[in-house]
Amino acid sequence: MPKFNDLDIENWKESDIWTDSLWIINERDKSGKHSNFYHGNFVPQIPHQLILRYSKENDLVLDPFLGSGTTAYECETLKRNFIGIEIQNELVEKVQNNLDKTDKIARVFCGDSTKKEFFEEINLFLKDKNQNKVQLAILHPPYADILKFSTLENDLSNKKSLKEFLESFSLVLQNTKGIMNKDGYLAIVIGDKYSSGQWIPLGFYCMNEAQKLGLTLKSVIVKNMEGNRAKMNKEGIWRYRALTSDYYIFKHEYIFIFKN
Repeated sequence: MPKFNDLDIENWKESDIWTDSLWIINERDKSGKHSNFYHGNFVPQIPHQLILRYSKENDLVLDPFLGSGTTAYECETLKRNFIGIEIQNELVEKVQNNLDKTDKIARVFCGDSTKKEFFEEINLFLKDKNQNKVQLAILHPPYADILKFSTLENDLSNKKSLKEFLESFSLVLQNTKGIMNKDGYLAIVIGDKYSSGQWIPLGFYCMNEAQKLGLTLKSVIVKNMEGNRAKMNKEGIWRYRALTSDYYIFKHEYIFIFKN
C-alpha cells in the first residue's frame, strides 16, 4: 500500500480512482457546496481525484489560488486539513463563512501567494496548530491574461507580459515548495492560450518553472474542456472560426503532477 494515501489496494478493482492520463469529464460535480458562480473555477472532480490519490485523511492540503473554494470543499468532504490563499477578500469571506466548524484546520487567508513573508506567517500559524507541513498542493492559477479576475495589481491575471506572469508564478511555486513535506506532491492545473496568431504553450511554460525548482515531474494528465462557459452553446461559431482559419479549438487542459 502506498505511504502517501489511504487507498485500499486489496480491493483495487473496485476503486474509483482514475489512473489513465486522459480525463474525460462531461459534466462538473454540482453536489454539496459546489457551484459555478465564479468564472474560472475548475471542476470538483479534479481536486477530488488528486486529494484521494496523493494524501491521507488528516493530511494538510494547500491551495494558493483559492478562487471560489473548490479545493476547500473537497478537503472538507474528504476529511483533510486545508489552507487556502486568495487575493480577493470577498472570495475569502464567502468561502470561510461557507466552511463547517470541525476539528480540522480549514483556514482561508487573504493575501498574495507571491510574497515570501506571507508564507512565513502561514508557517507560524501551522506551528501554532502543531500541524506538519503540506502534503499536497493544488495550484489552479489564472491562465495569464486570458481573463481578468480583479483589478488588483498583484493578481497574476493582470501581469503585463508572459515573462512577468511566469516570474510571479515561479514565486508562488517557490513559496509553496518551502512549506511542503520532503516527499509531498504538487499539482498544477493549467491550459494554454492563443495570442497574436500563435498558440502559446502556457501549460508547458508553467511545467518548466516547476522543473527549474527541482520538482520531479511524475505525470502529465490531459483533461477535456467540455462545458467551457466561454464556448457554451457556441460550438457552431467556434467550428466556423476554426475552419476559416488555421488553428484548432481548445478542448483540453493539463494537470501536471510533481513530487517534492
